Amino acid sequence: MNEIKPCFPFNIRVYGLIVYQHKLLVTDEYRLQQYMTKFPGGGLEYGEGTLDCLKRECLEEIGQEIEIVKHYYTTDYFQPSLSLPVASQLISIYYVARLTGSPVFPTTFRVFDFDPVDQAQAFRWVALQELSPGDFTLPVDRKVIGMILKNPGELFDLE
Repeated sequence: MNEIKPCFPFNIRVYGLIVYQHKLLVTDEYRLQQYMTKFPGGGLEYGEGTLDCLKRECLEEIGQEIEIVKHYYTTDYFQPSLSLPVASQLISIYYVARLTGSPVFPTTFRVFDFDPVDQAQAFRWVALQELSPGDFTLPVDRKVIGMILKNPGELFDLE
């Protein structure tokens, strides 16, 4: 019997837009010798749905369960993935989410508040008036920040 081997020409990433006390959660990271600011979330695993992916990623990253409120945005244009050695197309999916209780994970007010070792990560809450697309590393995140700034009530009024 022939074994089926999956082929992944797509890199699917799922991110949470988590608002608490009118601030948006962002993560500063150091990966692959690069500083980056992005939203919490990560890669979809084979056999996993997007909602389960985001819940898993949040448990892994912040150690806390989330409630997914609604879909916010899915990449609607071609974006090449820059993180894989094999050429693939990036598809990013964003959900508005909220914590199931008060935050239990540490946060900071300083950008990149860690020593630059691989896999370093720190979380920050950013107020709406402090959001700027240029502060985010990933092109799709920058687009999403622009969308939030054009219509902040769509995200911040759901808290």
